[in-house]
Amino acid sequence: MQLPVLVCCRRRFSAYSVAVVCSVCLLMLIVSHRLVNSAALDRAPFLDISRTFQQSWSNNEVESENNFTSEIEKVINEQRQIIAEEMLDYPYPAGRYNISARSLDDLVPDMSGTPIRSLIITTWRSGSTFLGDVLNSHPANYYHYEPLLDYEIIQIRGEPLATGAIKNLKNLLNCNYTDMEHYLNYGKEHVWLFNHNTRLWDQCQEHPSICWLPEFLNPFCHLFPFQSMKVVRLRLSLVEELLEDPSLGVRVVLLVRDPRGTLQSRKHRDWCPGNPDCFEPLRLCTDLVADYSAAVRLTMKYPHRFRAVRYEDLSVEPHKGVQDLFQFFGLDFHPNIQLFLDTHTKVNVGGVSSTYRNSKSAPFHWRQDLTHSEVRAIQRACAPAMHYWGYRRAANSSHQKEFNPLGEFSLS
Repeated sequence: MQLPVLVCCRRRFSAYSVAVVCSVCLLMLIVSHRLVNSAALDRAPFLDISRTFQQSWSNNEVESENNFTSEIEKVINEQRQIIAEEMLDYPYPAGRYNISARSLDDLVPDMSGTPIRSLIITTWRSGSTFLGDVLNSHPANYYHYEPLLDYEIIQIRGEPLATGAIKNLKNLLNCNYTDMEHYLNYGKEHVWLFNHNTRLWDQCQEHPSICWLPEFLNPFCHLFPFQSMKVVRLRLSLVEELLEDPSLGVRVVLLVRDPRGTLQSRKHRDWCPGNPDCFEPLRLCTDLVADYSAAVRLTMKYPHRFRAVRYEDLSVEPHKGVQDLFQFFGLDFHPNIQLFLDTHTKVNVGGVSSTYRNSKSAPFHWRQDLTHSEVRAIQRACAPAMHYWGYRRAANSSHQKEFNPLGEFSLS
């Protein structure tokens, strides 16, 4: 009775075993197939996949570069037209002022011309913002505003900084921004490096993505027939290297101010106190003496390309003073300049950096704003400098408030 049951159980177990074996075999077949496909993928050239990603990235770069190139070309063409319109009916020197240019092409670097380059050398709070803006009111001018701004609050009198500073000035005067990485990076955080250059800044506001690119700045600068530059961190003796370069043809004005007025003005600037080159009277006046010695030498060596001017003389008679300076620089006393002077020299408007001033009184505020004790301390430190540059001493407190501090000076 039990034998048939046992046989039946064995048959059922055998059938079950076959089913399990078959399932295992099927599973192994599936896994094997997937492994084969995976191995095939692993054997596919990885370099080809990498190239696909690289090609995609490269295409994006090319597209971006093409967009920049297109934008730059658009701005350059637009500015070229603006300059042409600004220069309509401009009276070119044509031999006057020892400048031969007879047409716009003669002055535009982009057309192999040589621009008229005007350079102001001075120190902080000596009237250079006003004079720089006067020059920038001239048609088609490209303004290099304080190009040594990234050196911070120091005066450059010699090495180790002189060589690099002069190189930077030459680069800018030659419209070469390619090696000016530190200058450009500084400007991105301190936009006043560019925003005084109104023609450039107008385009930067419309096209911020290209504003700080040498690929844009180099050709843009090359469009302009006139360049101006004001420098407040470099002493005059070092500027001779620029005058010696015949390819630049630069004309230089040393702008001097009464040290009492300079120091009174610096008191209102939060960046000055605590910086010895800015706040110490003796350093300022030692520089004024050194600048006087250099001015005597440069006047003899470059009589048509160097001049020294006192800020006070320029302020008392702004139209006459500016007209004389423009003749020296080889620039036309254009109606734009006359309009600028008419609107900027008669009333006080704005803060300490404003160029809207009653020019006849602005240089002499120190007589009321400084105590006589402060004035005496400055006069003690600055006696030689004041003598060389023709500034009279205040004898006492009442005299200080009334007297004319301007005497005569001579560089011969």
